[in-house]
Amino acid sequence: MAVASVVIPAHNEAATIGRNLRALRQGTGDDLDVVVVCNGCTDRTADVARAADPGARVIEIPQPSKVEAVRVGNAATDVFPRIHLDADIELDGAAALRLIEPIAREEVLATAPRRDVPRAGCSRWVRWYYDVWEALPQVEAGLFGRGVVVLSEQGQARVTALPQLMSDDLGMSDSFSHDERRVVPSAVAVVHPPRTVRDLVRRRIRIATGNTQAAQLGVRRPASRTGARTLLGLAVTRPGLALRLPVFVAVHVAARLGARKALRSGDFTTWQRDESSRT
Repeated sequence: MAVASVVIPAHNEAATIGRNLRALRQGTGDDLDVVVVCNGCTDRTADVARAADPGARVIEIPQPSKVEAVRVGNAATDVFPRIHLDADIELDGAAALRLIEPIAREEVLATAPRRDVPRAGCSRWVRWYYDVWEALPQVEAGLFGRGVVVLSEQGQARVTALPQLMSDDLGMSDSFSHDERRVVPSAVAVVHPPRTVRDLVRRRIRIATGNTQAAQLGVRRPASRTGARTLLGLAVTRPGLALRLPVFVAVHVAARLGARKALRSGDFTTWQRDESSRT
């Protein structure tokens, strides 16, 4: 019997899905009920997923919608805890099992892994951006930006009741108080960053758009925001980051400007995806 379920929405992820499914099965065998929902794919994502993990259930839907893919995936399994895993994130089986332990012991309602953001192959400006971003207190403590969130049955019910959100991981994170959620340091997820500034800004436009939507809907907590005081605090406590702060601010401003068109039209569905992290 499976000890946890895994829901993986995948849109044109043929380059990454096989590697990540094989990693997920390492050391877990039949312990995980894995559901891959290929949504609106125009590549070989479904074929690659079936070949990489014959034990996974691969469902294909025509619409390219992460929200709909998650809904279909949730409906396809009744196993808890439930691991929500982005298709481009590497999480091995041992880490997955560590993430479910605090939930199985009923200590918390939601968990996420420590993130590993490999910088090799990234431009200097991308590296500098992530040096600052990872040092932000809300980024260190929140469940977002990791590509993995694990929910208890009660936690899933709370998340399901949320309005549809572009930044679904932010919504999951901010649905729980500090005492209800936990980052598990012994579980590591590999989050591949964009390699170019252009792709970084594309990714941040999507996030800026989703964050604004979450704030408008009253889902976002004030503690998850990045303000000038937080950045000034980093400059004081971690002076080595001072030279990198202008890069972080420039990318942040570019993303906010890039998000204006979507915000004016209320477009919270267009997915600004970077491709350089998938090569």
